[in-house]
Amino acid sequence: MSLARTMTLTRRFEAPCDVVFAAWTDPKAIPLWFGPEGFHCETVEIDLREGGHWIFDMVGLGMRFQNRHRYTRIVPNERIEFLMDDGDDEAAPMEVTVLMTPEGSGTRLTHSVVFPSLDAFQAAKDYKAEEMGQTTLSKLAAFIGG
Repeated sequence: MSLARTMTLTRRFEAPCDVVFAAWTDPKAIPLWFGPEGFHCETVEIDLREGGHWIFDMVGLGMRFQNRHRYTRIVPNERIEFLMDDGDDEAAPMEVTVLMTPEGSGTRLTHSVVFPSLDAFQAAKDYKAEEMGQTTLSKLAAFIGG
């Protein structure tokens, strides 16, 4: 993992790992909270398992963004890894790792994105991806009650 191209968000949730994991892997749950404040997801196709994918549009603020998550590794209640892109196979995907670690009665979530290039990383920083990612985690906290 290239640290120079990695954006990492962390947050503690007042919910156990199995609850946080379920919010990420239940096909009925993830579209309800995923995405930054002001955006919602419109699912095209969803198969949340290792080797599966989620194809959806992120819609908000008068914009629509095509998204594809291709799940490469899932360890129940611990880890989810996926490749994230817009589904056109033109550009290299981002590599995403979501770790869930027990912390007291809750869960410490670490969400890391490795961008395919320094330019892509800088572009994400320029459009405030870290701040938007934190609002996504806030929506997750509201969804799971923690």
